[in-house]
Amino acid sequence: MLGRTYDGQNCSVARALEVVGERWSLLIIRNAVFAGSTRFTQFQRQLRVAPNILSNRLARFVEAGLMRTRPVAGDSDLHEYVLTPQGLDLQPVIVALAEWGDRWAAPQGPPVIFVHDDCGGTVHSYLNCERCHAEPNPPEVTTRPGPGANKASGKPARR
Repeated sequence: MLGRTYDGQNCSVARALEVVGERWSLLIIRNAVFAGSTRFTQFQRQLRVAPNILSNRLARFVEAGLMRTRPVAGDSDLHEYVLTPQGLDLQPVIVALAEWGDRWAAPQGPPVIFVHDDCGGTVHSYLNCERCHAEPNPPEVTTRPGPGANKASGKPARR
């Protein structure tokens, strides 16, 4: 069983999983991004998550900088959870995960289609080469050491 942290790995995927790698985490982010959920009761009602788990996840998101709290207008005792730019940057992750689920885990077809508000077109996630603008298939994508790789070994981070 994996521990909560991946201290021995120099890997951005492992670091991201420390923040959003638990099952409820991406569902909470999904509802914040696409359903506009901001209040504890909204998340709890929509997701049917135990209050202690939800409280823990929201606190961790605030601590990690994915969300911030602000008082609810007109009620100084209540606060809501608002995504920060860092939290909003998870939107493509949700879209990519949903597309994988649509292909491999949705026998009746996609339950949700992501749509661009401005033009009504369907939104997709895809790989794109910044140099030639190709959309490579998975076997055509490899890794090499980046600026954050372990300088002593010269090896790419374990994936």
